[in-house]
Amino acid sequence: MTDLHQALQHIKGSVSGWEQREPLPFEEFLQLLAARPEQLVRNVFQVFHDMVISQVTEKADEYPEDPESIHYVSYDCSKLFVENADHPFFADRLFANRLINLVEAWRRGAQQNKIYIFEGPPGSGKSTFLNRLLIKFEEYANSDEGLRFETVWRLDRQKFGGIPRHETSHFLDRLSKLIDEYEFDQNQIIEAQSSMQERDDFVEVVCPSHDSPILMIPKDFRRQFFLNLFGNDESKLHLLDEKAYEWVFRNQPCTICSSLYLALLRKLKDPAEVLKMVYAYPYRFNRRLGEGISVFSPGDKPMKHMVFTNDMLQNRLNSLLRDSNQVNYIFSQYAKTNNGIYALMDIKSHNTDRLIELHNIISEGVHKVEDLEENVNSLFIALMNPEDKKNIENFPSFSDRIQYIKIPYVLDLNTEVEIYRNIFGKQIDDSFLPRVLHNFARIIISTRMQQHSDAMQEWIPDPAKYAMFCDENLQLLKMEIYTGYIPPWLDEEDRKRLMAKRRRKIIAESEIEGESGFSGRDAINIFNDFYSTYARKDALINMSVLSNYFTKVRPDLGHLVPEGFIDSLLRLYAYTVLQEVKESLYYYNEEQISREIRNYLFSINFEPGRTETCRFTGDRLEISESFFEGIENRLLGPKVERETRLAFRGQTQKEYTARTLTQEILAEGKDVTRTSLFQELRERYIFNLKEKALDPFLENANFRRAIKDYGRPEFKTYDKKIRNDVTFLINNLCSKFRYTKNGAREVCLYVIDTDLARRFSRNSPEPAKETTLTSD
Repeated sequence: MTDLHQALQHIKGSVSGWEQREPLPFEEFLQLLAARPEQLVRNVFQVFHDMVISQVTEKADEYPEDPESIHYVSYDCSKLFVENADHPFFADRLFANRLINLVEAWRRGAQQNKIYIFEGPPGSGKSTFLNRLLIKFEEYANSDEGLRFETVWRLDRQKFGGIPRHETSHFLDRLSKLIDEYEFDQNQIIEAQSSMQERDDFVEVVCPSHDSPILMIPKDFRRQFFLNLFGNDESKLHLLDEKAYEWVFRNQPCTICSSLYLALLRKLKDPAEVLKMVYAYPYRFNRRLGEGISVFSPGDKPMKHMVFTNDMLQNRLNSLLRDSNQVNYIFSQYAKTNNGIYALMDIKSHNTDRLIELHNIISEGVHKVEDLEENVNSLFIALMNPEDKKNIENFPSFSDRIQYIKIPYVLDLNTEVEIYRNIFGKQIDDSFLPRVLHNFARIIISTRMQQHSDAMQEWIPDPAKYAMFCDENLQLLKMEIYTGYIPPWLDEEDRKRLMAKRRRKIIAESEIEGESGFSGRDAINIFNDFYSTYARKDALINMSVLSNYFTKVRPDLGHLVPEGFIDSLLRLYAYTVLQEVKESLYYYNEEQISREIRNYLFSINFEPGRTETCRFTGDRLEISESFFEGIENRLLGPKVERETRLAFRGQTQKEYTARTLTQEILAEGKDVTRTSLFQELRERYIFNLKEKALDPFLENANFRRAIKDYGRPEFKTYDKKIRNDVTFLINNLCSKFRYTKNGAREVCLYVIDTDLARRFSRNSPEPAKETTLTSD
């Protein structure tokens, strides 16, 4: 019995205090309201916003100093859609930004009686998305953080001249003794008692529309009421003028609460006495019971009876008010989701009829229930396949009441990879050379994108100049932009042309992409076939294996990939690993680089022929053309024309005086080494030094053999310098770029044997970052 007792106690203890709360008298509710107005004065749109924001984390901005930023942010949505989910949904960067922008608009009160349709092709995860969203919303709405109150009326019988229950019982007991001699049996006595005695001294009336107790305050007096409630507290008074809270002063209570208020006012003659009968009860959401959340699938047949009532409660109200016409307790199914969510899983079959029925409700915010008008202020959500739009084409008046939000196939390669890791396990990374798994995702995503892009063509009219790094359709470049990265192989002029307006135009094109190509389910099946075929313990999957799979093993899949895309992907991969090897092989003296750049920033403010002491280093500088040329060769490369160097010097001096000195150093108090101009020059300097880092080793045949023998006994036979250089290279590849020892050795041999250093010699523009070469 002890174990049973403990088990029962555990169940008792697991029931939260929230679930055990008694209805609060109106005055106690107002005390809570005065203390926490921003939480308790929320409609469903604001609660939904708060739920999403509480579950989503904004990651660090990759380019915090970028003046052309469009706030295209990386959001971590795993807590909202993935954690503890039997069927997770993966929101890529594009969709996450759409979702956050949408709920931010809801928070500001921008919703205008609309239905929000999430549109996407089959296999894009729409149903999974909506189910996860509703699960999280129900959890949040039933927690202390999402707490809202609904109205419960507790009508005191004594206020209406009724006899208290204990006096009724005493009277009937005495009466039953006096009439024993008459022909009444026990059942008749009990029936007489029941007719006189109700179960309680109160009649409890729950608002079926879940109206906030705030709305019971007459509309004309609400603003003054809040002014009195908040007093001179400016931190709360500002709520009265925010658009997000307009509904508090605009909305009317439901017809049941309105008529009940008026009926009570006629009886009691005092609004304060009426409001004493108003109680606040936590608004409990339960999707399974249709309370606060109702979800309909296309196959769900319409209910036969659309009007609900409660005969027992209606009789009690009639008896209490002594009038059967004052309060008519009837409501529709829409009342159950008022201030909640009404969702349609797909706009087809019966759901088409439901959507059409919503037309007048969405337009006017009311629904006719017999002779009464019922308020409907719900969040209406629907899912739709593109081909189902035809079901509502004959209702053009719908167009301004519908807002479409795209859920396409994933277009962010990092999210695509996360899907594979979630389904097949994170250990799949161990079977691939670095970047190869992400290149698999790039091939999949290429089938989902438009081959021609007006925005990309306008930005880069001549894609051929990037033929060594990108495909002719610029899809590889566009994929990087979609992940939030600006590729380092772009030249400086094109980086400057990537202004905010152009970025928005590129991102906007994602609205017409992701509707065709390999679906999410297709991609999982393809990856399963590829991985199960080529994953081995003794060999890593490389780019050659990946290319052969789509071009030779599965040409039926390869023909869906844009022509030339895989070849361009191979070139980008080659460029990327070449930079990784150079980065891992080169050792640079940070102090010497920093000193030269600081001296250069100081000296460009003087004409050649001057001798000055640098304020940043204390060095005595002989400022001459040869002094400038020596540093500029390391910043721009040795083969740059004099006119180019002079133009660069002038532009750098202009940037230094206009921003670096006046804003960052003097106004913000930054050290010169912390300024954006210093960082840009440092990256240029290091890149050009690394450009020739591999050349001395390529001329030494022993270097290649030493790499091949690394990790074997033969490696000890090489001289100490080669052993140190190879070990330094392998260790850096492992620590900086996540290679294994065998993977690092394999990629080094690939770089040497394919002569990548010569192929990419001086074709590489200066990178914006020294190690971040692609978004993966």
